[in-house]
Amino acid sequence: MSVEFKQKYWIGIFFAFIIICIDIYLYFVEDLKRLFFPLLILAFSVGWSQFWIDFYNENKRQKEIEEKFLEFIRSLVGTVKSGVSIPKGIISISEENYGALTPYVTKLARQIEWGIPIHTALITFANDTENKVIKRSVSIIIEADESGGDIEDILESVSLSVVNIKKMKEERRSSIFSQIVQGYIVFFVFIGIMLLLQLWLFPQLQNALNINQEEVDFSTTIALGSFFQKGTTTNLDFIFFSLILIQGFFAGIMIGKFSEGSLKQGLIHSIILMTIATLIVTIAKGGI
Repeated sequence: MSVEFKQKYWIGIFFAFIIICIDIYLYFVEDLKRLFFPLLILAFSVGWSQFWIDFYNENKRQKEIEEKFLEFIRSLVGTVKSGVSIPKGIISISEENYGALTPYVTKLARQIEWGIPIHTALITFANDTENKVIKRSVSIIIEADESGGDIEDILESVSLSVVNIKKMKEERRSSIFSQIVQGYIVFFVFIGIMLLLQLWLFPQLQNALNINQEEVDFSTTIALGSFFQKGTTTNLDFIFFSLILIQGFFAGIMIGKFSEGSLKQGLIHSIILMTIATLIVTIAKGGI
């Protein structure tokens, strides 16, 4: 499954460029430095939003293709059981509506009509869909047919396999949905704790050390002073911000791997979490 670069992507890139120009103007001319990072993040989000939308739509289309492929196999099984050969059966059922799978089924039937070998046509069909389930199923059908197996039993086994795969994916999504929600909640709680430390607790400790330095125990002063001495705050901010990004990255990988079984889906979740986290932190602090 892949998403190619399209002309409409330039629209998002164009609006992102406009936001960056506005951001630079506000930063240098209006001296609104607090909005620099939030607007910059917004610009990047707008720039890649079209890629994300297309990736989501392609993923949704692939799920529909898997569902319709099951209908296609069941129709083919019924046709073969009536005594029709696989090539003729494919041609006879190609007029039905299979949703997102229809163009590929139509092309498969046309190739068979033109005299292309059935195995070659099936391989082309599987490669065109770019679907792992269909590629695996077609490979099983071809290997079993070449070994002289009963084609009816083969198709029924493939149909059962697709059903089981679909059930396993649905059960996995439903069983870990609560864990996914918990993962998002834990991540945002983590961001809140980091901001609480940076914006309230550490400044309070710094003030307490400055005001009551003579009354604080010497060992305590040494321990806390090493963290709150002048010039150290920026380093701590960078460390906490890095921790938030690392947490967001691995939390997204975990969510995508558990929910869809795909690292690519995990990277999408990681980008979303890291973008939201950066936006929250820069708005709350006025910078990184």
